[in-house]
Amino acid sequence: MQSNCDTCMYFCYDDVYDEYYCQVNLDEDEMERFLRDENRGCPYYRLEDEYKTVRKQM
Repeated sequence: MQSNCDTCMYFCYDDVYDEYYCQVNLDEDEMERFLRDENRGCPYYRLEDEYKTVRKQM
């Protein structure tokens, strides 16, 4: 199952370059696997959930 970068909390917009990027620092091997699409899903994927903290407070 592929993860959707659009909903990941590490997928951010850079105003200077006018593009989106991933904030996770990958080493050479991880980047190669990612570019070859061998991961089947990003191991760093985290759903961007704005209400997570609010639910914990209740």
